[in-house]
Amino acid sequence: MQLFKRNISPHELILFAVEIALITGAMVVALHLHGSADAGLPWRVLPAAALCMLCLYYNDFYDLSLVNTGRELLARLAQAAGAASIILALIYLAVPFLAVQGEPYLQALAIVLVAIPAGRALFTHVAPASLLVDPMIIVGTDHASREVARALLTRHDPAYRVVGYVDDRPEPRAMLGSLPVLGSRRDLAAIVAAHQVRWIVADFGVHRSRALTNVLVRAKLSGIRVEDACVVYERLTGKMLLEALKPRALLAPGGFRVSRTRRTIKRGADLLLSLGGITIAAPLIAGTAIAVWLLSGRPVLYRQERVGQHGRPFTLYKFRSMRLDAEADGPVWARQSDDRVTPIGRFIRLTRLDELPQLWNVLRGDMSFVGPRPERPVFVATLAKQIPFYDLRHAVKPGITGWAQVRYRYADSLESAGEKLRYDLYYIKHLSAAFDLTIVIDTVKTILFQRGSQ
Repeated sequence: MQLFKRNISPHELILFAVEIALITGAMVVALHLHGSADAGLPWRVLPAAALCMLCLYYNDFYDLSLVNTGRELLARLAQAAGAASIILALIYLAVPFLAVQGEPYLQALAIVLVAIPAGRALFTHVAPASLLVDPMIIVGTDHASREVARALLTRHDPAYRVVGYVDDRPEPRAMLGSLPVLGSRRDLAAIVAAHQVRWIVADFGVHRSRALTNVLVRAKLSGIRVEDACVVYERLTGKMLLEALKPRALLAPGGFRVSRTRRTIKRGADLLLSLGGITIAAPLIAGTAIAVWLLSGRPVLYRQERVGQHGRPFTLYKFRSMRLDAEADGPVWARQSDDRVTPIGRFIRLTRLDELPQLWNVLRGDMSFVGPRPERPVFVATLAKQIPFYDLRHAVKPGITGWAQVRYRYADSLESAGEKLRYDLYYIKHLSAAFDLTIVIDTVKTILFQRGSQ
């Protein structure tokens, strides 16, 4: 299923629901044991439970492709518990009414640290045999089909069990990577029955024969999920499969349409947030400017031409983080661990303080809070010639943060620019206020853990 344009498997949803119940229940039990339960119990337990879940989320606790070993689970759980304890201690100092501290808190913490790993161990044992597992076959071994298989296999999520491929080539291979080739398309119905398949994925742009279509339609009518490989890949990864993207797909219903109402709402939110941001962050802006001036000299601000919506150029403002001679030999891509960055520049980049002047760009209407990262004209001219559909990223306003920034690293090559475009096109296709909000939440995680890109 998808929530706010993000793919969430049934097992991830179950884990989230069970663990928030465990955390809430542990706090309620601990308070009752100490006779601390009262009429204000929900106000004491629910904020603490919500903060604990946020800390778990920020530690990627529900990314099953990362948390796939006991050691990794325990490490991330300990990190999240430590962060939650420190933040809660500060909150309780400020708002004593909410406090769940002393022995009740320690007991609740002990219950959680035991119950969650035990629950995950039970889940790992039971989940592969659960009714929520959909045995899947992939029709064809073309690029889109293989990419879907790779995306599923790297998730380490038992909700997705790929049985194998159905390949119609004259000499079917026994294996393709780690998956077997089960037979040809004419055997599809028998393969579905033999393996109790509940999900079929095929590249509809490649496999168009009437015979195969008839088999797929009959399978769909019998209750089996039948989906296009490109759609499945997009949902699983949060990015577009550029190699299989056709112009007609851009015109199909269900995406790549930003209504006038949605643009108006987005612009209104940008105005309010930029005005509020400039007001609240004024001391931080002044402090950063003084620090850059004292430690790196003048100019404090860095002005650079970037390409905005509809290809219109605009001047982007940042606090200067590089040496004055950073581009003495001409424009070059910024790199991670760039040796041109000054010591103070490294700090303001990691904390994203260098981006604060872009609030002015948002207020002026050059940028939005969320959108594709604006690129320099000299690079856009090159990238647009070499990467298909690159100009489509200029259909919306560029952003201070964006889907590509929170999902991928620095773009410092043609290959990485193409990879970021996959995320940018996914964002443009699914643009919504709720999606923007989740990106802002992930941006905080990116800053805290020093991930992401320029």
